[in-house]
Amino acid sequence: MNGSEAMVRTLLNHGVSVCFANPGTSEMHFVSALDRLPQMRCVLGLFEGVVTGAADGYYRMTRRPAATLLHLGSGLGNGIANLHNAKRARSGIVNIIGEHAQDHIANDAPLTSDIQVLARPVSHWVRTCASAVTAPADTAEAVRVASGSPGRVASLILPANASWEDSPAGAVERTYGTRPSPCTASSVVDDVAKALRAAQVRPDQMALLLGGRAMLGEGPRLAAQIAARVGCKLYAETKNARSLRGAGRVNIPQIPYPLNGALEALDDIRLLVLVDAVAPVAFFGYPGKPRFLTHPECRIETLVSAEEDVESALQALSDAVGGKPGELVYVSDGTQRLAWDAQARPNSQDMGRVLAALLPENAIVVDEAITTGRQLQSGAAAGRPHDWLEITGGAIGYGLPCATGAAVASPGRKVVAIIGDGSAMYTLQSLWTMAREGLDVTVVICANRKYQILQGELAAMGGPPPAANATRMLSLEQPHLDWVKLAEGQGVSGKRVDNMDAFAKALAAGLASGGPNLIEVLL
Repeated sequence: MNGSEAMVRTLLNHGVSVCFANPGTSEMHFVSALDRLPQMRCVLGLFEGVVTGAADGYYRMTRRPAATLLHLGSGLGNGIANLHNAKRARSGIVNIIGEHAQDHIANDAPLTSDIQVLARPVSHWVRTCASAVTAPADTAEAVRVASGSPGRVASLILPANASWEDSPAGAVERTYGTRPSPCTASSVVDDVAKALRAAQVRPDQMALLLGGRAMLGEGPRLAAQIAARVGCKLYAETKNARSLRGAGRVNIPQIPYPLNGALEALDDIRLLVLVDAVAPVAFFGYPGKPRFLTHPECRIETLVSAEEDVESALQALSDAVGGKPGELVYVSDGTQRLAWDAQARPNSQDMGRVLAALLPENAIVVDEAITTGRQLQSGAAAGRPHDWLEITGGAIGYGLPCATGAAVASPGRKVVAIIGDGSAMYTLQSLWTMAREGLDVTVVICANRKYQILQGELAAMGGPPPAANATRMLSLEQPHLDWVKLAEGQGVSGKRVDNMDAFAKALAAGLASGGPNLIEVLL
Protein backbone atom coordinates (compact mmCIF):
# COMPACT_ATOMS: atom_id res chain seq x y z
CA MET A 1 0.00 0.00 0.00
CA ASN A 2 1.45 3.38 -0.93
CA GLY A 3 1.08 6.59 1.03
CA SER A 4 -1.91 7.80 -0.98
CA GLU A 5 -3.96 4.65 -0.50
CA ALA A 6 -3.14 4.61 3.21
CA MET A 7 -4.35 8.21 3.44
CA VAL A 8 -7.62 7.58 1.61
CA ARG A 9 -8.32 4.50 3.72
CA THR A 10 -7.58 6.55 6.84
CA LEU A 11 -10.03 9.24 5.70
CA LEU A 12 -12.74 6.59 5.20
CA ASN A 13 -11.96 5.00 8.57
CA HIS A 14 -12.53 8.39 10.17
CA GLY A 15 -15.87 9.09 8.48
CA VAL A 16 -14.65 11.31 5.64
CA SER A 17 -16.42 9.88 2.59
CA VAL A 18 -16.57 12.83 0.15
CA CYS A 19 -13.64 14.43 -1.67
CA PHE A 20 -14.14 17.66 -3.64
CA ALA A 21 -11.22 17.79 -6.03
CA ASN A 22 -9.30 19.64 -8.69
CA PRO A 23 -6.05 17.65 -8.95
CA GLY A 24 -2.86 18.07 -10.98
CA THR A 25 0.27 16.06 -11.76
CA SER A 26 1.61 15.87 -8.20
CA GLU A 27 -1.70 14.38 -7.01
CA MET A 28 -2.01 11.60 -9.61
CA HIS A 29 -1.10 8.83 -7.17
CA PHE A 30 -3.79 10.14 -4.82
CA VAL A 31 -6.26 10.12 -7.74
CA SER A 32 -5.29 6.53 -8.48
CA ALA A 33 -5.92 5.62 -4.85
CA LEU A 34 -9.39 7.19 -5.08
CA ASP A 35 -10.03 4.95 -8.08
CA ARG A 36 -9.23 1.88 -5.98
CA LEU A 37 -11.54 2.97 -3.17
CA PRO A 38 -14.97 3.70 -4.67
CA GLN A 39 -16.44 4.18 -1.19
CA MET A 40 -15.04 7.71 -1.41
CA ARG A 41 -17.39 9.92 -3.42
CA CYS A 42 -15.27 12.11 -5.69
CA VAL A 43 -16.75 15.40 -6.92
CA LEU A 44 -14.81 17.35 -9.53
CA GLY A 45 -14.83 21.16 -9.48
CA LEU A 46 -13.49 23.04 -12.50
CA PHE A 47 -12.03 25.75 -10.27
CA GLU A 48 -10.56 25.41 -6.80
CA GLY A 49 -12.91 28.04 -5.36
CA VAL A 50 -15.76 25.66 -6.25
CA VAL A 51 -13.94 22.83 -4.46
CA THR A 52 -13.32 24.72 -1.21
CA GLY A 53 -16.73 26.39 -1.19
CA ALA A 54 -18.47 23.06 -1.71
CA ALA A 55 -16.59 21.57 1.24
CA ASP A 56 -17.84 24.51 3.31
CA GLY A 57 -21.47 23.90 2.29
CA TYR A 58 -21.10 20.17 2.94
CA TYR A 59 -19.94 20.75 6.51
CA ARG A 60 -22.66 23.31 7.24
CA MET A 61 -25.31 20.67 6.53
CA THR A 62 -23.67 17.53 7.95
CA ARG A 63 -21.38 18.91 10.69
CA ARG A 64 -18.80 16.48 9.30
CA PRO A 65 -15.72 17.45 7.27
CA ALA A 66 -15.19 16.58 3.65
CA ALA A 67 -11.77 16.42 2.03
CA THR A 68 -10.51 18.66 -0.72
CA LEU A 69 -7.75 17.78 -3.19
CA LEU A 70 -5.81 20.81 -4.45
CA HIS A 71 -2.85 21.15 -6.80
CA LEU A 72 0.20 22.76 -5.18
CA GLY A 73 0.30 26.35 -3.96
CA SER A 74 -1.36 27.77 -7.06
CA GLY A 75 -4.38 25.49 -6.63
CA LEU A 76 -4.60 26.39 -2.96
CA GLY A 77 -4.34 30.06 -3.93
CA ASN A 78 -7.33 29.74 -6.23
CA GLY A 79 -9.35 28.26 -3.36
CA ILE A 80 -8.30 30.66 -0.60
CA ALA A 81 -11.30 33.03 -0.79
CA ASN A 82 -13.78 30.29 0.05
CA LEU A 83 -11.45 28.81 2.66
CA HIS A 84 -11.57 32.25 4.27
CA ASN A 85 -15.38 32.08 4.23
CA ALA A 86 -15.29 28.52 5.60
CA LYS A 87 -13.00 29.51 8.45
CA ARG A 88 -15.35 32.36 9.37
CA ALA A 89 -18.27 29.90 9.22
CA ARG A 90 -16.35 27.53 11.55
CA SER A 91 -16.63 24.77 8.98
CA GLY A 92 -14.44 21.71 9.30
CA ILE A 93 -12.47 20.87 6.14
CA VAL A 94 -9.53 18.54 5.48
CA ASN A 95 -7.44 20.02 2.68
CA ILE A 96 -5.04 17.65 0.93
CA ILE A 97 -2.63 19.90 -0.95
CA GLY A 98 -0.13 18.36 -3.33
CA GLU A 99 3.53 19.35 -3.25
CA HIS A 100 6.55 18.57 -5.42
CA ALA A 101 8.59 15.51 -4.50
CA GLN A 102 10.88 16.49 -1.65
CA ASP A 103 14.04 16.05 -3.72
CA HIS A 104 12.64 18.37 -6.40
CA ILE A 105 11.62 21.37 -4.29
CA ALA A 106 15.13 22.85 -4.20
CA ASN A 107 15.24 22.85 -8.00
CA ASP A 108 12.72 25.73 -8.05
CA ALA A 109 10.49 24.28 -10.76
CA PRO A 110 7.89 26.70 -12.17
CA LEU A 111 5.10 25.68 -9.77
CA THR A 112 7.23 25.80 -6.64
CA SER A 113 5.84 28.02 -3.86
CA ASP A 114 5.70 28.24 -0.07
CA ILE A 115 2.48 26.32 0.49
CA GLN A 116 2.62 26.55 4.28
CA VAL A 117 2.74 30.35 4.11
CA LEU A 118 -0.27 30.37 1.77
CA ALA A 119 -2.24 27.93 3.94
CA ARG A 120 -1.73 29.43 7.39
CA PRO A 121 -4.06 32.47 7.16
CA VAL A 122 -7.03 30.28 6.16
CA SER A 123 -6.23 27.22 8.29
CA HIS A 124 -6.29 26.39 11.98
CA TRP A 125 -3.70 23.63 11.47
CA VAL A 126 -1.04 23.10 8.80
CA ARG A 127 1.37 20.19 8.44
CA THR A 128 3.61 18.76 5.71
CA CYS A 129 3.83 14.97 5.54
CA ALA A 130 7.42 13.94 6.25
CA SER A 131 7.07 10.66 4.36
CA ALA A 132 4.68 7.91 3.33
CA VAL A 133 5.31 6.39 6.76
CA THR A 134 3.84 9.39 8.60
CA ALA A 135 1.14 10.24 6.02
CA PRO A 136 -1.68 8.06 7.49
CA ALA A 137 -1.16 9.35 11.03
CA ASP A 138 -0.95 12.91 9.71
CA THR A 139 -4.25 12.34 7.92
CA ALA A 140 -5.91 11.03 11.07
CA GLU A 141 -4.72 14.10 12.97
CA ALA A 142 -6.05 16.41 10.24
CA VAL A 143 -9.50 14.81 10.51
CA ARG A 144 -9.39 15.08 14.30
CA VAL A 145 -8.63 18.80 14.06
CA ALA A 146 -11.35 19.43 11.47
CA SER A 147 -14.03 17.43 13.32
CA GLY A 148 -15.96 18.46 16.35
CA SER A 149 -17.64 21.66 17.37
CA PRO A 150 -16.66 24.20 16.24
CA GLY A 151 -15.20 22.83 13.03
CA ARG A 152 -11.72 23.82 11.90
CA VAL A 153 -9.81 24.00 8.64
CA ALA A 154 -6.92 21.51 8.57
CA SER A 155 -4.43 21.70 5.68
CA LEU A 156 -2.19 18.71 5.04
CA ILE A 157 0.55 19.15 2.44
CA LEU A 158 1.45 15.96 0.60
CA PRO A 159 4.82 15.74 -1.20
CA ALA A 160 4.53 13.59 -4.32
CA ASN A 161 7.09 11.06 -3.09
CA ALA A 162 5.13 10.58 0.17
CA SER A 163 2.18 9.83 -2.07
CA TRP A 164 3.85 7.17 -4.21
CA GLU A 165 6.23 5.50 -1.74
CA ASP A 166 5.28 2.47 0.34
CA SER A 167 3.48 3.01 3.64
CA PRO A 168 4.36 -0.07 5.69
CA ALA A 169 1.88 0.48 8.51
CA GLY A 170 -1.06 1.10 6.19
CA ALA A 171 -4.20 3.00 7.17
CA VAL A 172 -4.90 4.33 10.66
CA GLU A 173 -8.07 3.13 12.38
CA ARG A 174 -10.25 5.64 14.18
CA THR A 175 -9.03 6.03 17.74
CA TYR A 176 -10.89 9.09 19.02
CA GLY A 177 -14.38 10.51 19.35
CA THR A 178 -15.64 13.99 18.65
CA ARG A 179 -13.85 16.62 20.66
CA PRO A 180 -16.07 17.44 23.65
CA SER A 181 -17.09 21.00 24.40
CA PRO A 182 -16.85 22.01 28.07
CA CYS A 183 -19.89 23.42 29.77
CA THR A 184 -20.01 27.07 30.71
CA ALA A 185 -19.03 27.77 34.32
CA SER A 186 -22.08 28.28 36.53
CA SER A 187 -20.66 31.54 37.86
CA VAL A 188 -20.83 33.03 34.35
CA VAL A 189 -24.47 31.97 34.01
CA ASP A 190 -25.27 33.43 37.42
CA ASP A 191 -23.58 36.73 36.58
CA VAL A 192 -25.48 37.04 33.28
CA ALA A 193 -28.79 36.11 34.94
CA LYS A 194 -28.27 38.79 37.57
CA ALA A 195 -27.44 41.35 34.91
CA LEU A 196 -30.59 40.50 32.94
CA ARG A 197 -32.74 40.89 36.05
CA ALA A 198 -31.04 44.03 37.33
CA ALA A 199 -33.16 47.17 37.63
CA GLN A 200 -30.48 49.50 36.25
CA VAL A 201 -31.36 48.69 32.62
CA ARG A 202 -34.85 48.47 31.12
CA PRO A 203 -35.71 45.11 29.52
CA ASP A 204 -35.93 46.67 26.06
CA GLN A 205 -32.37 47.95 26.50
CA MET A 206 -31.00 44.40 26.86
CA ALA A 207 -30.37 41.85 24.11
CA LEU A 208 -28.93 38.42 23.49
CA LEU A 209 -26.78 38.24 20.36
CA LEU A 210 -26.73 34.73 18.86
CA GLY A 211 -24.23 33.36 16.36
CA GLY A 212 -22.69 30.08 15.20
CA ARG A 213 -24.09 27.03 16.95
CA ALA A 214 -26.56 29.14 18.94
CA MET A 215 -28.58 29.49 15.72
CA LEU A 216 -29.03 25.71 15.47
CA GLY A 217 -30.74 22.93 17.41
CA GLU A 218 -32.44 24.07 20.60
CA GLY A 219 -30.41 27.28 20.79
CA PRO A 220 -33.01 29.65 19.30
CA ARG A 221 -35.88 28.22 21.37
CA LEU A 222 -33.93 28.46 24.60
CA ALA A 223 -33.00 32.05 23.79
CA ALA A 224 -36.66 32.79 23.04
CA GLN A 225 -37.64 31.39 26.45
CA ILE A 226 -35.15 33.69 28.12
CA ALA A 227 -36.36 36.72 26.14
CA ALA A 228 -40.00 35.93 26.92
CA ARG A 229 -39.21 35.79 30.64
CA VAL A 230 -36.98 38.87 31.05
CA GLY A 231 -38.28 41.00 28.17
CA CYS A 232 -34.95 41.41 26.40
CA LYS A 233 -34.48 41.53 22.63
CA LEU A 234 -32.90 38.85 20.47
CA TYR A 235 -30.53 39.51 17.60
CA ALA A 236 -28.61 37.25 15.25
CA GLU A 237 -25.25 38.18 13.81
CA THR A 238 -25.44 39.99 10.47
CA LYS A 239 -24.45 36.86 8.53
CA ASN A 240 -24.86 33.31 9.80
CA ALA A 241 -23.38 30.04 8.57
CA ARG A 242 -26.75 28.36 9.02
CA SER A 243 -29.96 29.41 10.71
CA LEU A 244 -33.38 27.84 11.16
CA ARG A 245 -36.28 29.75 9.60
CA GLY A 246 -39.98 29.25 8.97
CA ALA A 247 -43.27 28.75 10.76
CA GLY A 248 -43.04 27.22 14.22
CA ARG A 249 -39.38 28.19 14.54
CA VAL A 250 -37.81 31.12 16.33
CA ASN A 251 -37.01 33.60 13.56
CA ILE A 252 -34.42 35.89 15.11
CA PRO A 253 -33.86 39.24 13.36
CA GLN A 254 -30.33 39.95 12.20
CA ILE A 255 -28.26 43.03 12.83
CA PRO A 256 -28.54 44.98 9.56
CA TYR A 257 -25.54 45.06 7.23
CA PRO A 258 -25.63 48.81 6.39
CA LEU A 259 -23.69 50.72 9.04
CA ASN A 260 -26.37 53.29 9.81
CA GLY A 261 -29.04 50.60 10.11
CA ALA A 262 -26.88 48.57 12.48
CA LEU A 263 -26.10 51.59 14.64
CA GLU A 264 -29.79 52.44 14.81
CA ALA A 265 -30.78 48.89 15.75
CA LEU A 266 -28.29 48.74 18.65
CA ASP A 267 -28.42 52.39 19.73
CA ASP A 268 -30.64 51.78 22.78
CA ILE A 269 -28.96 48.55 23.91
CA ARG A 270 -27.08 48.95 27.19
CA LEU A 271 -26.50 45.25 27.95
CA LEU A 272 -25.52 42.85 25.17
CA VAL A 273 -24.98 39.16 25.97
CA LEU A 274 -22.89 37.24 23.44
CA VAL A 275 -23.97 33.64 22.78
CA ASP A 276 -21.37 32.00 20.51
CA ALA A 277 -21.10 35.42 18.89
CA VAL A 278 -18.54 38.21 18.78
CA ALA A 279 -18.95 41.86 19.72
CA PRO A 280 -20.51 43.48 16.64
CA VAL A 281 -18.09 45.51 14.56
CA ALA A 282 -18.59 47.50 11.35
CA PHE A 283 -17.74 45.54 8.21
CA PHE A 284 -15.48 48.40 7.11
CA GLY A 285 -13.99 51.56 8.54
CA TYR A 286 -15.85 54.59 7.20
CA PRO A 287 -14.61 58.18 7.53
CA GLY A 288 -15.98 59.76 10.68
CA LYS A 289 -18.08 56.70 11.60
CA PRO A 290 -17.82 54.34 14.61
CA ARG A 291 -15.87 51.11 14.26
CA PHE A 292 -18.02 49.21 16.77
CA LEU A 293 -21.79 48.98 16.44
CA THR A 294 -22.75 49.13 20.10
CA HIS A 295 -23.29 52.34 22.07
CA PRO A 296 -20.21 53.44 24.07
CA GLU A 297 -22.19 52.88 27.28
CA CYS A 298 -23.25 49.34 26.34
CA ARG A 299 -21.99 46.62 28.67
CA ILE A 300 -21.01 43.45 26.83
CA GLU A 301 -21.04 40.05 28.57
CA THR A 302 -20.04 36.68 27.10
CA LEU A 303 -22.32 33.81 28.08
CA VAL A 304 -20.64 31.20 25.92
CA SER A 305 -17.71 31.23 23.53
CA ALA A 306 -16.92 29.14 20.45
CA GLU A 307 -15.14 26.53 22.60
CA GLU A 308 -18.03 25.95 25.01
CA ASP A 309 -21.31 24.05 25.02
CA VAL A 310 -23.96 26.44 23.73
CA GLU A 311 -27.15 24.58 24.52
CA SER A 312 -26.18 23.71 28.09
CA ALA A 313 -25.28 27.36 28.74
CA LEU A 314 -28.58 28.61 27.35
CA GLN A 315 -30.51 25.94 29.26
CA ALA A 316 -28.76 26.96 32.48
CA LEU A 317 -29.52 30.64 31.85
CA SER A 318 -33.16 29.85 31.05
CA ASP A 319 -33.44 27.89 34.30
CA ALA A 320 -31.81 30.75 36.21
CA VAL A 321 -34.32 33.35 34.96
CA GLY A 322 -37.34 31.02 35.12
CA GLY A 323 -37.84 30.43 31.41
CA LYS A 324 -40.69 28.15 30.36
CA PRO A 325 -40.86 25.99 27.20
CA GLY A 326 -44.35 27.23 26.41
CA GLU A 327 -43.37 30.90 26.55
CA LEU A 328 -41.56 31.96 23.38
CA VAL A 329 -41.04 35.11 21.32
CA TYR A 330 -40.19 35.60 17.63
CA VAL A 331 -42.24 32.54 16.60
CA SER A 332 -44.53 32.67 13.56
CA ASP A 333 -47.57 30.39 13.29
CA GLY A 334 -47.43 30.49 9.50
CA THR A 335 -50.68 32.43 9.07
CA GLN A 336 -49.00 35.56 7.69
CA ARG A 337 -50.46 36.42 4.30
CA LEU A 338 -47.88 36.18 1.55
CA ALA A 339 -49.05 38.42 -1.27
CA TRP A 340 -47.28 40.09 -4.17
CA ASP A 341 -48.13 42.08 -7.27
CA ALA A 342 -47.99 39.51 -10.06
CA GLN A 343 -47.26 42.07 -12.78
CA ALA A 344 -44.70 44.07 -10.81
CA ARG A 345 -41.04 44.21 -11.72
CA PRO A 346 -39.15 41.70 -9.52
CA ASN A 347 -37.95 43.12 -6.21
CA SER A 348 -36.33 41.53 -3.19
CA GLN A 349 -39.28 41.87 -0.82
CA ASP A 350 -41.78 40.24 -3.18
CA MET A 351 -39.22 37.60 -4.18
CA GLY A 352 -38.86 36.74 -0.49
CA ARG A 353 -42.62 36.31 -0.21
CA VAL A 354 -42.76 34.06 -3.29
CA LEU A 355 -39.88 32.03 -1.90
CA ALA A 356 -41.63 31.58 1.45
CA ALA A 357 -44.87 30.56 -0.26
CA LEU A 358 -43.30 27.97 -2.55
CA LEU A 359 -40.42 26.47 -0.56
CA PRO A 360 -41.16 22.89 0.46
CA GLU A 361 -40.55 21.85 4.03
CA ASN A 362 -36.93 21.13 4.87
CA ALA A 363 -35.58 23.11 1.92
CA ILE A 364 -32.17 24.79 2.04
CA VAL A 365 -31.70 28.40 0.94
CA VAL A 366 -28.20 29.59 0.09
CA ASP A 367 -28.17 33.37 0.08
CA GLU A 368 -25.55 35.41 -1.74
CA ALA A 369 -27.89 37.95 -3.25
CA ILE A 370 -25.81 40.75 -1.64
CA THR A 371 -27.84 43.99 -2.05
CA THR A 372 -31.00 42.21 -3.19
CA GLY A 373 -30.77 39.74 -0.33
CA ARG A 374 -31.34 42.23 2.47
CA GLN A 375 -35.12 41.83 2.26
CA LEU A 376 -35.29 38.23 1.10
CA GLN A 377 -36.01 36.98 4.59
CA SER A 378 -39.04 39.28 4.90
CA GLY A 379 -41.43 36.38 4.44
CA ALA A 380 -39.24 33.55 5.73
CA ALA A 381 -41.04 33.29 9.08
CA ALA A 382 -44.31 32.49 7.30
CA GLY A 383 -42.81 29.77 5.11
CA ARG A 384 -42.48 26.09 5.85
CA PRO A 385 -39.52 25.20 8.10
CA HIS A 386 -36.25 25.51 6.19
CA ASP A 387 -32.55 26.27 6.62
CA TRP A 388 -30.86 29.51 5.53
CA LEU A 389 -27.12 29.67 4.72
CA GLU A 390 -25.25 32.96 4.32
CA ILE A 391 -21.84 34.31 3.41
CA THR A 392 -19.86 34.65 6.63
CA GLY A 393 -16.47 35.91 5.50
CA GLY A 394 -17.52 38.49 2.93
CA ALA A 395 -15.43 37.02 0.07
CA ILE A 396 -17.94 36.83 -2.77
CA GLY A 397 -18.22 33.74 -4.93
CA TYR A 398 -19.34 31.52 -2.06
CA GLY A 399 -22.99 30.91 -2.98
CA LEU A 400 -22.91 28.56 -5.98
CA PRO A 401 -20.18 26.32 -4.49
CA CYS A 402 -21.88 26.29 -1.08
CA ALA A 403 -25.14 25.21 -2.72
CA THR A 404 -23.24 22.47 -4.53
CA GLY A 405 -21.81 21.12 -1.28
CA ALA A 406 -25.12 21.46 0.56
CA ALA A 407 -26.87 19.43 -2.15
CA VAL A 408 -24.21 16.71 -2.06
CA ALA A 409 -24.64 16.60 1.73
CA SER A 410 -28.44 16.55 1.69
CA PRO A 411 -29.90 14.26 -0.99
CA GLY A 412 -33.69 14.47 -0.98
CA ARG A 413 -33.73 18.12 0.12
CA LYS A 414 -34.48 20.98 -2.27
CA VAL A 415 -31.74 23.61 -2.50
CA VAL A 416 -32.40 27.15 -3.72
CA ALA A 417 -29.36 29.35 -4.34
CA ILE A 418 -30.15 33.06 -4.65
CA ILE A 419 -27.09 34.78 -6.07
CA GLY A 420 -26.24 38.25 -7.33
CA ASP A 421 -25.11 38.29 -10.96
CA GLY A 422 -21.73 39.80 -10.06
CA SER A 423 -21.08 37.25 -7.32
CA ALA A 424 -22.14 34.31 -9.48
CA MET A 425 -19.47 35.08 -12.09
CA TYR A 426 -16.72 34.35 -9.54
CA THR A 427 -17.60 30.66 -9.39
CA LEU A 428 -19.73 30.08 -12.48
CA GLN A 429 -18.09 26.66 -12.92
CA SER A 430 -20.26 25.35 -10.05
CA LEU A 431 -23.11 24.98 -12.54
CA TRP A 432 -21.12 22.35 -14.42
CA THR A 433 -20.59 20.35 -11.22
CA MET A 434 -24.31 20.61 -10.41
CA ALA A 435 -25.13 19.24 -13.87
CA ARG A 436 -22.56 16.43 -13.73
CA GLU A 437 -23.72 15.30 -10.26
CA GLY A 438 -27.44 15.75 -11.05
CA LEU A 439 -27.92 17.97 -8.00
CA ASP A 440 -31.40 19.22 -7.08
CA VAL A 441 -30.50 22.92 -7.04
CA THR A 442 -32.57 25.82 -8.33
CA VAL A 443 -30.31 28.80 -8.93
CA VAL A 444 -31.92 32.25 -8.89
CA ILE A 445 -29.69 34.93 -10.40
CA CYS A 446 -30.61 38.44 -9.26
CA ALA A 447 -29.58 40.35 -12.37
CA ASN A 448 -29.34 44.06 -11.75
CA ARG A 449 -26.36 44.12 -14.13
CA LYS A 450 -24.16 46.14 -11.81
CA TYR A 451 -22.22 45.95 -8.58
CA GLN A 452 -25.03 47.75 -6.80
CA ILE A 453 -23.56 47.23 -3.35
CA LEU A 454 -20.41 49.06 -4.41
CA GLN A 455 -22.42 52.02 -5.64
CA GLY A 456 -23.78 52.33 -2.12
CA GLU A 457 -20.35 51.80 -0.59
CA LEU A 458 -18.88 54.57 -2.76
CA ALA A 459 -21.44 56.96 -1.33
CA ALA A 460 -20.89 55.66 2.22
CA MET A 461 -17.16 56.26 1.91
CA GLY A 462 -17.83 59.90 1.17
CA GLY A 463 -16.73 59.79 -2.44
CA PRO A 464 -18.17 62.04 -5.15
CA PRO A 465 -20.86 60.73 -7.52
CA PRO A 466 -19.32 58.22 -9.96
CA ALA A 467 -17.96 59.65 -13.19
CA ALA A 468 -16.92 57.72 -16.29
CA ASN A 469 -14.20 55.48 -14.82
CA ALA A 470 -16.05 54.68 -11.59
CA THR A 471 -19.24 53.95 -13.52
CA ARG A 472 -17.39 51.47 -15.72
CA MET A 473 -15.94 49.76 -12.65
CA LEU A 474 -19.40 49.31 -11.08
CA SER A 475 -21.42 48.29 -14.16
CA LEU A 476 -21.91 44.84 -15.70
CA GLU A 477 -23.39 46.24 -18.92
CA GLN A 478 -21.74 46.58 -22.33
CA PRO A 479 -22.04 43.68 -22.76
CA HIS A 480 -24.57 42.39 -20.27
CA LEU A 481 -24.29 38.83 -18.98
CA ASP A 482 -26.67 36.35 -20.60
CA TRP A 483 -27.32 33.90 -17.78
CA VAL A 484 -29.60 31.63 -19.79
CA LYS A 485 -26.81 30.98 -22.29
CA LEU A 486 -24.17 30.77 -19.55
CA ALA A 487 -26.24 28.11 -17.76
CA GLU A 488 -26.92 26.13 -20.92
CA GLY A 489 -23.21 26.16 -21.72
CA GLN A 490 -22.61 24.40 -18.39
CA GLY A 491 -25.36 21.81 -18.97
CA VAL A 492 -28.05 23.53 -16.85
CA SER A 493 -31.41 24.61 -18.25
CA GLY A 494 -32.11 28.33 -17.91
CA LYS A 495 -35.08 30.72 -18.01
CA ARG A 496 -35.29 34.54 -17.91
CA VAL A 497 -38.15 36.37 -16.15
CA ASP A 498 -38.99 40.04 -15.74
CA ASN A 499 -42.12 40.11 -13.57
CA MET A 500 -43.29 38.52 -10.35
CA ASP A 501 -45.85 36.21 -11.93
CA ALA A 502 -43.22 34.74 -14.25
CA PHE A 503 -40.78 34.38 -11.35
CA ALA A 504 -43.32 32.49 -9.22
CA LYS A 505 -44.11 30.10 -12.09
CA ALA A 506 -40.43 29.55 -12.91
CA LEU A 507 -39.56 28.88 -9.27
CA ALA A 508 -42.40 26.37 -8.90
CA ALA A 509 -41.25 24.59 -12.08
CA GLY A 510 -37.63 24.62 -10.98
CA LEU A 511 -38.44 23.11 -7.60
CA ALA A 512 -40.52 20.41 -9.29
CA SER A 513 -37.82 19.52 -11.82
CA GLY A 514 -35.68 17.43 -9.47
CA GLY A 515 -32.45 18.59 -11.10
CA PRO A 516 -30.29 21.66 -11.58
CA ASN A 517 -31.93 24.65 -13.23
CA LEU A 518 -31.41 28.41 -13.34
CA ILE A 519 -33.73 31.41 -13.31
CA GLU A 520 -32.37 34.79 -14.35
CA VAL A 521 -34.47 37.48 -12.69
CA LEU A 522 -34.20 40.91 -14.31
CA LEU A 523 -34.46 43.44 -11.51
